[in-house]
Amino acid sequence: MLWQRLTNRWLAITLIAICQCSAWAGGGFNHESVIAAQVTYITDGDTLWVRPLGGGAPFKVRLEGLDAPEICQAWGAQSRDALAARLGQRSVDVAIHRYDDYGRAVARIEFGGEDVAAWMVRQGHAWSYRYRRSRGPYAAEEAQARRARRGLFADTALEYPRDFRRRHGSCKF
Repeated sequence: MLWQRLTNRWLAITLIAICQCSAWAGGGFNHESVIAAQVTYITDGDTLWVRPLGGGAPFKVRLEGLDAPEICQAWGAQSRDALAARLGQRSVDVAIHRYDDYGRAVARIEFGGEDVAAWMVRQGHAWSYRYRRSRGPYAAEEAQARRARRGLFADTALEYPRDFRRRHGSCKF
């Protein structure tokens, strides 16, 4: 009995994961999972608030695939300001992939048909998010920005946000 419940639970979780991942297949959106929303507030270079155009309460979104400098870190304010200039009060398409430990929707956001996270990394306002040995989904965009010494990549002394948080803690006061 217990074994059957565990097997059913595992099967359900696997099916949900497959359905969620299908939205990301081929790098594009599954149009059934996209929420059209208006950007209402930019917290920092990788976190913003959106309000669904179809109605509903605003919610917090963490851009998937990148890591922007902390707001109290060097280049943090410039990263936030770049995202604000690009998206402030504009309509975007939000494809939620999951929710993080802070309750934020982790999503891919498109504006004008362009992946916003890719744009942020390509413009030198964030790093491609690294995980274990992976250089992240935007490694090519980061390499391009580094070669051009664009944005934060002009300062070779900047610290990766994960290392900054480990040494200094969160910027939240």
